[in-house]
Amino acid sequence: MTISEIIKNALAEDIGDGDHSSLASIDSKAIAKAHLYVKEEGILAGIEIAKEVCKHVDERLQMNVFIEDGTQIHYGDIAFELIGPAISILTAERTILNFMQRMSGIATATNSLSQIIADTQCKILDTRKTTPGIRILEKMSVKIGGGENHRMGLFDMIMLKDNHIDYAGGIRSAIEKTHEYLRRNGKNLKIEIETRSLEDVKEVIEVGGVDRIMLDNFTPEQISEALKLIGGKYETEASGKITHENIREYALTGVDYISSGALTHHIKSLDLSLKAVF
Repeated sequence: MTISEIIKNALAEDIGDGDHSSLASIDSKAIAKAHLYVKEEGILAGIEIAKEVCKHVDERLQMNVFIEDGTQIHYGDIAFELIGPAISILTAERTILNFMQRMSGIATATNSLSQIIADTQCKILDTRKTTPGIRILEKMSVKIGGGENHRMGLFDMIMLKDNHIDYAGGIRSAIEKTHEYLRRNGKNLKIEIETRSLEDVKEVIEVGGVDRIMLDNFTPEQISEALKLIGGKYETEASGKITHENIREYALTGVDYISSGALTHHIKSLDLSLKAVF
């Protein structure tokens, strides 16, 4: 789904057959101004989406941006002002806030983790644990916050997780069937495989034919052992039971990536408010 489609759906959901509250009470010719106020510290995200919402609602809406995406924001900051038809400002208000509050919450959560390991070579990855229908916006927010995107969906990378391996009949079978599938269908996709133990890691190394090995629910000590076995031949990713408290310990093992579903499915939206200015 494209950003334009997401915005159209959000506006259709909110407006229906009309913003009757505004249409009933506001002069259709009234021109107004509003400011987006920051009410909580964090990382701002969603300015570009807000601009697109305004375009979809009313091309006459003018946005003057004071703070760009990715910027650290503080209580009382004014991120932007809107100038234009009062009814259009009110019609766009909630959709702008819904997008920007969630996106800023994700960017803030990502930045918080990224800063803890900023001096290491390890990078933070998101997952597919996203809100249905707005994945592209949530993954955009992760990047704004200093993280990186894993895969967008099931279509742009092979990810052989525990269930795939079990259903396929084991690690060797899963990898061999995957290569046959890619050859048969003329596809060139990177392959990542999940491992649940050091024995799994050894088997993957023996079979080969992958680009990245996920070390799922490993302790930092087990990660270190796995990295010795892998010897830099494959990209590595740690996942599972990683928190603010222990993420640095994981990063210091030398693992290439740490993935966290919590970046997009367990976050608190940032408090923002759009208010009339006179």
